[in-house]
Amino acid sequence: MTTEPAAPSFFARAVGRALGGSLLPVAMVIVALLALWYGAAVLLNAPFARSMAADPAALGLSELIDATLSQERPVLPAPHQVLWELKKSVFDLPVTSKRSLVLHGWVTLSSTLVGFGLGALLGLLLAIGIVHVKSLEKSLMFWIVSSQTVPILAVAPIVIVVLGAIGVTGLVPKAIISAYLCFFPVTIGMVKGLTSPDRLHVDLMRTWDATPAQTFWRLRAPASVPFLFTSLEVAIAASLVGAIVGELPTGAQAGLGARLLAGSYYGQTIQIWAALFAAAALAASMVGLVGLIERLVLAAMGGRR
Repeated sequence: MTTEPAAPSFFARAVGRALGGSLLPVAMVIVALLALWYGAAVLLNAPFARSMAADPAALGLSELIDATLSQERPVLPAPHQVLWELKKSVFDLPVTSKRSLVLHGWVTLSSTLVGFGLGALLGLLLAIGIVHVKSLEKSLMFWIVSSQTVPILAVAPIVIVVLGAIGVTGLVPKAIISAYLCFFPVTIGMVKGLTSPDRLHVDLMRTWDATPAQTFWRLRAPASVPFLFTSLEVAIAASLVGAIVGELPTGAQAGLGARLLAGSYYGQTIQIWAALFAAAALAASMVGLVGLIERLVLAAMGGRR
C-alpha cells in the first residue's frame, strides 16, 4: 500500500513561485548593487577618514570601514545613512516641518500634476490636429520635435524670468516647465495610436458613410488607448523632472528641487540622496498609478488586464 505525498504548504508554494519567478533575480541584483554601493562609499570616503585619523598608519581595516560609513558629510553616503535620513524626514518629523520630505514632496507633486494635465491635454489636441489636418502634420511636427532639442536647464530660467516679470510666480511657472517636457511623448504616442488602425478598417468605416467624428470615436480612439497610457507613463515621469528643474532657478523654499539645492549649498550629501530617492519613489508611484488605471480601462473595454 502506497501513500500519496503530502501537498506542499502555502508557504512552500509561495517560496517556490518566488524562486521560480522574477523575485530571486531582482533580489540578486539588489544585493549586488548594495555591495557595489558600500564598496564605493568606503573607497570615496577613505581619504577624508585617513586625514581625520590621529595616526593614519595605525588605522586598521575595520576602523577605516567604520569611519567611512559614519561620516556626517560623506562624499558618497552609505545606503543605511540614506535610509535613516528618509525615515527621519518622512516619518519622524511633522508634516509641517521645513525639513519634512512629505511637505517638499507635496509641493513638487502639485506642480507635477498641474503640468502633467496641461501637457497631456496639449499633446492630445496636437495629435488629433496632426492626424486629421495634413497641413498641421507638415508644419507642426518639425517644431514639436525641435522643441525637445533645447535643454530644459536653458528653458527653465527663461520661463521663470518672463513669467515673473508679469507677476506670475509660484506653482504656474513650474507647471508650465513640466508641461513643456511631458507634451512631447503624449503627442508622438497619440499620433502613432490614432494612425494605428488598419487601412482596411478605415475604408470600411467610409463604406458605412461614417463621419470623421464617428471614425474617430468608434475606431481611432479605442485603438489608441494602449499608446495613450504608454505615453502617459513616460510623460508623468518627465513632468516630475520638469517640476524639480523648475524649482532650482527660483530659489524656492519648498519642494524636492529646493531640498536638493539646499543640500548642495551646505554640503549635505545625505540630504541630497534622500531627496533623490524620495523623487524616485514619487515617480514610481505615479507611473504605477497610471499603469493601474490602464489595466482598469482595458478591462472595462474588454481587453486583458
